Amino acid sequence: MGFPPANLAIRFLLELSALAAMGVWGWRQSDDPVRYVFALVVPLGAAVAWGVFAVPGDRSRSGKAPVAVPGAVRLGVEAAFFAFAIFALYEVGSRPFPEILAVAVSVHYVASYDRVAWLLRA
Repeated sequence: MGFPPANLAIRFLLELSALAAMGVWGWRQSDDPVRYVFALVVPLGAAVAWGVFAVPGDRSRSGKAPVAVPGAVRLGVEAAFFAFAIFALYEVGSRPFPEILAVAVSVHYVASYDRVAWLLRA
């Protein structure tokens, strides 16, 4: 299973984009000062879930797994992470960014077919 640096860099940019989308969504949930809390807590919670639930030996990450989960569960965490980011962009009305993110994530996972297959077997 190879991980070209360009693919890993694209994945990292997609992750950052998703976190930014979640932060914007959190900000738009209130006009009160609580918006600061939402803008920080929503992406922070997603980042924690992304970082904690891992498959041991996943070379696209550190290989370490704070909370070891089967590959299908990890794939589900990733799908939920990006699905929420796409929903967040849609919800705040920032067209065409939800569509762009959805296509970019889909293309990334198609290009990472070997990792997806490995996760489904793990």
